[in-house]
Amino acid sequence: MLTAGAAIQAADGPQAVTLCNSCHGESGLPIDTSVPIIWGQEFYYLYVQLKDYKAGRRSNLIMGRVASQLSKQQMRSLAEYFAEKRWPKIGFRAQDADLAKGESATVAGQCVQCHLGGYEGNSRVPRLAGQQVDYLERTMSEFKHKVRLNSPAKGTLLGAYEDGDIAAMARFLGAF
Repeated sequence: MLTAGAAIQAADGPQAVTLCNSCHGESGLPIDTSVPIIWGQEFYYLYVQLKDYKAGRRSNLIMGRVASQLSKQQMRSLAEYFAEKRWPKIGFRAQDADLAKGESATVAGQCVQCHLGGYEGNSRVPRLAGQQVDYLERTMSEFKHKVRLNSPAKGTLLGAYEDGDIAAMARFLGAF
């Protein structure tokens, strides 16, 4: 069995990794805070997101184009490669009021049921703890407004939240 690094090499991965790193960061920390951290994210979650971009279930001009060019094996190899990386720290600090409001909103939504107590996720759900705040807020808003459709349950759940609650949740999770 190939290691993730060997699989990347076998699947013309160095160019793909370089392309991924151009937005997601050479050391795993994107410069643009609206771009998610993928280093250390769950393998299966990363793989499914690439499949969703390729199939059009998740929409992003750049990611749609990138994923459309990847084979199933390349998507698996890239997901494995990035899942094996160490999660970077963003160093975000939220204000106490945001922490309290964000924690209250995540507790009300029972987010720990899927994302677990430390919001670190598991194979089918993403890590939220320490994720880019702008990305989290945008993504939750996209679910709320039915722009992002690849997880209908999240759309239903987040549809009940006010925009201010979503912003506080993003700051709470980013600082977690």
